[in-house]
Amino acid sequence: EVRLVESGGGLVQAGGSLRLSCAASGFTFDDYAIGWFRQSPGKAREGVSCTRSDGRTYYSDSVKGRFTISSDNAKNTVFLQMNSLKSEDKAVYYCNIVAGPRDYWGQGTQVTVSS
Repeated sequence: EVRLVESGGGLVQAGGSLRLSCAASGFTFDDYAIGWFRQSPGKAREGVSCTRSDGRTYYSDSVKGRFTISSDNAKNTVFLQMNSLKSEDKAVYYCNIVAGPRDYWGQGTQVTVSS
């Protein structure tokens, strides 16, 4: 069973930083994409960043230059370093793995940015 557990969310002032972690277990996919989505109240869930098994990384325009995705393959953990946080970054952040037709989600971690 694939399991994703996020951590690292919290309250931070605008301009501050947080690092999210996503610990993945139970998967042995060779070709996959793992990354982060976020959802604010009343808004659709949106993609933030992902990294593929071939090493390619992607960022949404809204976070490019401020967020950095990285991974520790030995620990099956993906990180999202979030710098220069803005009020509009406030959301629940979800970790996601896509491998072929299969799609897995974590439970989410809340990020709140105070102005």
